[in-house]
Amino acid sequence: MKLIIQIPCKDEQDHLPVALAELPREVPGFDTVEWLVIDDGSLDATIEVARAHGVDHVVRLSNNKGLAAAFQAGLDASLKLGADVVVNTDADNQYNAADIPKLVAPILDGRADMVVGDREITHLEHFSPLKKGLQRLGSWVVRQASSTKVPDTTSGFRAYNREAAIQMLVISRFTYTLETIIQAGKLLVAVEDVPIRTNAPSRPSRLAPSMGGYVRRNATAVFRIYSQYEPLKVFMSAALVVGLAALVVWGRFAYAYVIEGNGKGHVQSLILGAVLFNAAMLLAALGVVGDLLSAQRLMGQRIFERVRRIELELGVAPSHYEPGARDTGVPVTTGAGSGRATGQAAEGTRPQSTEGGERQALGV
Repeated sequence: MKLIIQIPCKDEQDHLPVALAELPREVPGFDTVEWLVIDDGSLDATIEVARAHGVDHVVRLSNNKGLAAAFQAGLDASLKLGADVVVNTDADNQYNAADIPKLVAPILDGRADMVVGDREITHLEHFSPLKKGLQRLGSWVVRQASSTKVPDTTSGFRAYNREAAIQMLVISRFTYTLETIIQAGKLLVAVEDVPIRTNAPSRPSRLAPSMGGYVRRNATAVFRIYSQYEPLKVFMSAALVVGLAALVVWGRFAYAYVIEGNGKGHVQSLILGAVLFNAAMLLAALGVVGDLLSAQRLMGQRIFERVRRIELELGVAPSHYEPGARDTGVPVTTGAGSGRATGQAAEGTRPQSTEGGERQALGV
């Protein structure tokens, strides 16, 4: 069995050496352990540092596409490189790599398809009480939306078996953590969590430069993702609330008209009630339309899954691929040497060495 440990990176030349030094080369239950770095448009020497520290594979995105896109690109490449299990971790070494055997154990035992590392937020000293409270609240919301029991839904320390990885399709540009949990719950992927250790932060979070912005973006992401899977529930619930508000406003007019015998002074209630009622009907209609579109979205996801399986059977090379510290024999599919968007390398484009692969990637 092959385990690939992937690390999405963006300008991590100073922190990556520490993270790579902690990664294992042997994990019980696996014959091979390989490392994959996804370069999300770094402007520094992240890739050179990765190669110097023994990374096996590199996925180099041409520009900064965001953490979610980098994660998806890494997952796709790991599958095409033959991974049976994929572990995702961070370049800033916030997760203790010694817990990787614990993380993959439920998958090896056949109990889970996806495992999320639980940082046990309440014990993190560098989290303020406010941040801990918001994390717990956010995780509770995601658990309700996904019908899972994951206590730490924003943890990026995760393991996927091959089947779960094939089904994952990340659409969000902000972060993959919430979307993949909701998606796993809706697709009935077996999800478990295990407690993990963390290291002291080496730099400020790039996903959460401000608490307000982080909460706002996560709340928006959860609403959008859940609405994609359960539009009827979302919009019908909103329609019910607005419809009840319309009845309350109309009730005020009816009381004045019937009981007091004078409704002239409450015409505005009649108008407001009509506006609210129309809004409720519109929300209900959006729920029905969204439900129909949700079926189309599910069909599209199944088609994506089928296409991915066909690509794996045909041996399509990973997109944006470059060799790591050694020649892997995998075609270079980056930069001037890349072929079509299918990931197939241009004719005659195979890395002769790490240095040669770098020159091809730079188009020189």
